[in-house]
Amino acid sequence: MRIRPIMVITATAAAIATAGGMATAATGTPTATPSVQVKPAEAPAAPAAAPVAPGTGAAAAPKTLTPGAFTVTSTATTPIDPATTAQILASCLGAEAPQFHPVIAVRAPIASSDTDGVVLAVNSAKKYVQCESKGATGTSMSSPATFINDRLWGTGHRVSFFDSFSSPAGAGKFLSVGAGHYTSDVAKVTISYGDEATEYLAVMADGAFAYTAAISTSDDPDAFPPAPYVHAYNADGKEIYNQKTQPTIKGAAQ
Repeated sequence: MRIRPIMVITATAAAIATAGGMATAATGTPTATPSVQVKPAEAPAAPAAAPVAPGTGAAAAPKTLTPGAFTVTSTATTPIDPATTAQILASCLGAEAPQFHPVIAVRAPIASSDTDGVVLAVNSAKKYVQCESKGATGTSMSSPATFINDRLWGTGHRVSFFDSFSSPAGAGKFLSVGAGHYTSDVAKVTISYGDEATEYLAVMADGAFAYTAAISTSDDPDAFPPAPYVHAYNADGKEIYNQKTQPTIKGAAQ
């Protein structure tokens, strides 16, 4: 099961390294205790609701989910080798795969039942694709997988955030994955989680960004992961996009 976040960041950064033309990055492991909201992967955006407890008939009492403490245990990534990356894109994109070249291909610090990393690729028309990996197989939550390049968010429409989701990765553990692209005035993209202020540097290359994180929650079966937020900074270090406070739909009031 995947859940898409409904959709803060102030301090940390990590060096971006490139290998074989594809970017990789690693970041730290702070602890946080904020509140969050999430929504089902295939459902329209909505605040976290109070689900009905197991039972039948009107006598079943509603059970309210409450956010709990969480820890971002790792945001480190490792590169996926070029041969495997090609296999991931081929299985994800089919006949269109030869039109795209990878710009980011990384494994996450934790794996869920169907995801262990993410690959981003771009074609000559600057159309991006995002494929989640599991071993050498790639899948996309979008159909078609090609990004809509004018779906840029915020004042000036500098950032576009595409498929973003969390999926269980064991008792009290979640894998968080997301990606997007940005305009040329963005020099740094970071991700924060829930109400925690710590920011984690996204992997960036050729106008695309991606992030992965391993998140631990309590063993409570009703626990759920924090929502991620995208921030963008210019070359002077000024924040020019904040997903928590700026519109996320092109054409929305600025």
